[in-house]
Amino acid sequence: MSSYHFCPMCAQPLTRRHAFGRERPVCPACGWVHFQDPKLAVGALVQDEAGRVLLIRRAVIPRIGFWAVPSGFVEHDEQPREALQREIAEETGIQAEIGRVIDLFPNADARKSGPFFLFEAYARGGELRPGDDVSDARWFGPEDAPWDALAFAQLAGLLAQLWGREQP
Repeated sequence: MSSYHFCPMCAQPLTRRHAFGRERPVCPACGWVHFQDPKLAVGALVQDEAGRVLLIRRAVIPRIGFWAVPSGFVEHDEQPREALQREIAEETGIQAEIGRVIDLFPNADARKSGPFFLFEAYARGGELRPGDDVSDARWFGPEDAPWDALAFAQLAGLLAQLWGREQP
């Protein structure tokens, strides 16, 4: 449902009508159409030279207190890899080189529809410290990974595949 009730161009009340293949808020005065666009999210499996993966303990909804990959939303003036570098630095203090897209998932936060692109990334500097939206940030190998406290089901499978082992 649209959060717009008035046209941002001319301040007229919006009406709902069929436009561009579906019902949308439209301004009857100037013709402005509101498109409810998805919010693009990005995250990364950040690895160090030893093959460990950087995980963050979430301090925000969804899944507060569980471990996940560094991630966040792409701002309107950013490209996905640039946004991901910013998010990794903000959440962990680590500077990372962003690689290829590993997979695409639906956003885990049902309140914000849109795609989540998971990238591979490699630590290239910085000092590990928890930052924005994070209560802890640590490097994990397969032996000490928090398998029972991962925020999202897909992450366990991805880590098991990365480390060439069975998913616990």
